[in-house]
Amino acid sequence: MNKIIKTMLLAGVMLAPVAMSAKAADLSVPAADPAMMGLYLRADAGWSFLNWSGGDDDSNFVAGGGIGYRFSDNVRADVTADWSGDYKVAPGAEISTTAVLGNLYFDWANSSMFTPYVGVGAGYGWVDGSGGAVDDSGLAVGAAAGVSVSLTNNLALDAGYRFRDIMISGPDSKEHQVTMGLRFSF
Repeated sequence: MNKIIKTMLLAGVMLAPVAMSAKAADLSVPAADPAMMGLYLRADAGWSFLNWSGGDDDSNFVAGGGIGYRFSDNVRADVTADWSGDYKVAPGAEISTTAVLGNLYFDWANSSMFTPYVGVGAGYGWVDGSGGAVDDSGLAVGAAAGVSVSLTNNLALDAGYRFRDIMISGPDSKEHQVTMGLRFSF
């Protein structure tokens, strides 16, 4: 038994430099695939759930689009404009929301056709009210998570969740959105 332990320890000591060099090789940043980099357009549609602190919560349609750039296999950024509404927040009162956000995403690139991602964004938003509902604008922030599915070299289907908050004076307009969209790369 003692001989087996000594043999295993000796093998471990002899293989340590090989393992360390393999680990050091893993630390190098892989070169970006030039075919994966470049300009893209996106369009999204889905359903938005309003969490309105100034009245009733509601849900309604959301649609938007944007233009972006993929910097590497893992990093992309875009500017999007989204509209959602007409939320019924009180009897006879409705609001709709519009936001323009600059977004930064991290994609977990892999060898499959599915690419999970997370993202954050900041920009400006508008809450348009009617029937006595608030009408204001302010800083907008967002977060996103989802998965894209490569349909072709240039076209990806995107399914995701987005959180958006337009910070206005008065009632808070937090939205939880579930969307589907297409991303076309040039």
